[in-house]
Order: sequence, then C-alpha cells, then structure tokens
Amino acid sequence: MTKYGRWVTMVALCMSGAIIFMLPFLREIYYIPMQNAFGFTNTQMGVLMSVFGTMSMLTYFPGGWLADKFSPRLLMTWSLFLTGLVGFYFSSFPSYFMCLLIHGFWGATISLVFWSAMIKATRNWAPHGEQGRAFGFLEGGRGITEALTGTIFGAVFLWLGSNDFALSKVIILFSIANICLSIFVWFTLKESGLGNAQSNELKPKRVSAAEIIDVLKMPEIWLIAIVIMASYSGYWGTYYFAPFATSAFAMSIGVGVAIGIGKVWLNPIAALTSGFFSDKIGISRAVFGLLTFLVVTFFIFGKLPHGPGMINFMLINVVLTAFAVFALRGIYFALLDEGGIPAHVTGTAAGIVSAIGFIPDIYMPYIGGVLLDTFPGSEGYRYFYFMISGICFIGALAAFTILRRTKKRQKNRDIHTEGLAEHERA
Repeated sequence: MTKYGRWVTMVALCMSGAIIFMLPFLREIYYIPMQNAFGFTNTQMGVLMSVFGTMSMLTYFPGGWLADKFSPRLLMTWSLFLTGLVGFYFSSFPSYFMCLLIHGFWGATISLVFWSAMIKATRNWAPHGEQGRAFGFLEGGRGITEALTGTIFGAVFLWLGSNDFALSKVIILFSIANICLSIFVWFTLKESGLGNAQSNELKPKRVSAAEIIDVLKMPEIWLIAIVIMASYSGYWGTYYFAPFATSAFAMSIGVGVAIGIGKVWLNPIAALTSGFFSDKIGISRAVFGLLTFLVVTFFIFGKLPHGPGMINFMLINVVLTAFAVFALRGIYFALLDEGGIPAHVTGTAAGIVSAIGFIPDIYMPYIGGVLLDTFPGSEGYRYFYFMISGICFIGALAAFTILRRTKKRQKNRDIHTEGLAEHERA
C-alpha cells in the first residue's frame, strides 16, 4: 500500500471510531437537553447507558473473535450503517422502553461488530516500537473528528434554538454521518489495509481454543483490563462536567454545552502528545503517571467548594483532568504490544480486556444517576468524584505492576541476547 493509502486508512479509522459513538453518548454534550426532550430523570438517563454498557460487556469477547475471523472492512461498514439507521428512529423521541432497546442494539452494533475490528486494524497499522503513536494517532484523529462535529452540530443546535426540535435535527445529522462513513470505510479500507510488514496479520486467521486459553492465562491481560477500567471510569467523570458546571456552579445550559464541546478539543492534543511521549519513556510508565495524576484531580473535584468564586479553579481542573483522561485513551491499548500479546490474537485480546475494561459503561451512569437524584445539587457530585479518585488509584497500582513486569521481561531478554552473543563469539 502507498503512503497516501496508508494514511487514508488511518483517517477512516479515526472518523468512524469517533462518529459511531456519538449517538449512544449524546448525553456527553446534550445531557440536560436530552432530559428536557425525553422527560427522563437522572436515574433513567443512567439506566439507558447501563443497558448499553451491559450489552457491550456481553458482546466484547465474541466481538474479538469476530475481529480475528472477518475483515475489519466488512465489520466496520455494517456497524456504522446499522447504528446510523436506528438513529433516525431515535430522533423521533420514542418511549423510554424503546430507548432502552435502542441503546441495547447500539451496544451490539458497536461492541460486537465494530470495536475489536478497529483495535486490530490500528495495531497492525504500525510496527513494534511505534504502537504508542499508532494509537495516539487513532485517538487524536477520533478527538479531532469528535471536536469538529461536536462544534459544528453544537452550533446548529444553538442556531435552531437549543430546544427539542434542535436536538432532533442534531440526532439526524449524526445518523447521516454514520451512514456516509459506512460507505467511506467500505471503499477505503482494504482487506490487508496496512502499509507495513505486519499487514498480512490483518487477514482473518482461525484462532484456536487453546490460543484463547493461553491469552486468558496471561497476567498482563487482566492488568491491562484493570487499567482500562480505571481510565474509563475517569472518562465517565468527564461526561458530567457539563451538568456539573450547570448544577453546582449555576452556569447556563449554553455554557455547559460549550464546556462539553471545549474539553473535547483537548482530545487530539492529549492523545497525540501521549502517543509520541509514551514511545520514548514506555507505555506502562506513562499510564502509571497519568492515572496517579487523575487520583489527585478527581479528589480535588470532590473537595472543591461550589459557587461562582471557584469557577476559574474548577475550569482549570476540568482542563487538566480532561487532558490526562484523553492522554490515557490514546495509549492504553498500546499496552497490548508492550505486554507481549501475540499480534494474531489481537482481536481476541482486545475483546477480553474491553469486556472488563469498559464495565464502567454499566455502573458509572447508574451510580452517577442515583447519586445525583439521592443527593440533589452539588453533594452528589462530591461522592461521585471521590469514587472515581479511588478507582483511579486501583488502576495506578495495576499500571505499576505492568511496569515492573515489563522491566523484568526486558531484563531477561537482554540477558538472553547477551548470552547468545557470547556463545557466537566463543
């Protein structure tokens, strides 16, 4: 594949990897407008995402098996098309029961069909030693796409009056974007898809039951899953920044939407920076540092006095926290390579760690909704952010363990290499 074709492949991965999530995660920017349009309580909003998360957890593992059996081109195309198609119905503001079914369906189309295929395609896009930047490019490109579409569609929402009609049109725009991207992916991704020596690994291969068991036995798989679970819990914390500013700091809905869009612009900067930086210092070392940082920033959110006088400090902490969260999202899947996971079982490994790592999709929105309804106003946010700080602490411990195991493995490899060299000289 030409250099141009290789980068077109990355563009397809980035754009589709961003747009496909914007329908089920519409609440990130439009939390309160969604409540107004659908008439949902905080708990109902949480249950919607818990349904999505539960279906995702059930389908990540078989989705990894699909990614090792079928081409990313086929899987990603169908996922984008079906996700967008159902979005048109969602724009009519159906009943709560139908919204639950829709979110369950999206959990299947995204987590079963799309996710592991995208991860496998990305890992094979770059050789060993450049995995940090490969996933940094992916997350950075996803961030740029999310920021651009979020800004443009957010402007449309404000222009149309910031009401129920405006939200319906925004949902339709996201649905159209998904279907257009399904066509783009079909015509741009190739069956091999890559421009390096590993490209043949993207072709479907049969993964045996014994190989799956071997993957399950690897400690790194479970440690990576814990790291992703903690990082993703932190990511869920950023989803509440907009309603947090509106409820705890008495800021307007428009300002809340602007905060939701503004933090998304940090995604590409943070992901690309962490991708290149982590290739220099080591993926696990960078992940450990970022998770430790999040322990502090989320604790600050829990202790921060609420009121107009603390708005500037709150916004600074929003920027710092969002940057660290997006930096983590840009590199934590690169731990698969540093952890020594065989490339031909990348789909299976991604499915396993995703099934555990993205469990926050189940408990974070539900717990968040219950806390906000049980402790109205600012108090619910305190408990919520204290909880996230504790989860990030557990993730930091897992990252530190990976770091130690990586150093030990590298030391053993160096000793083995030196032994072979001495044997050849003898």
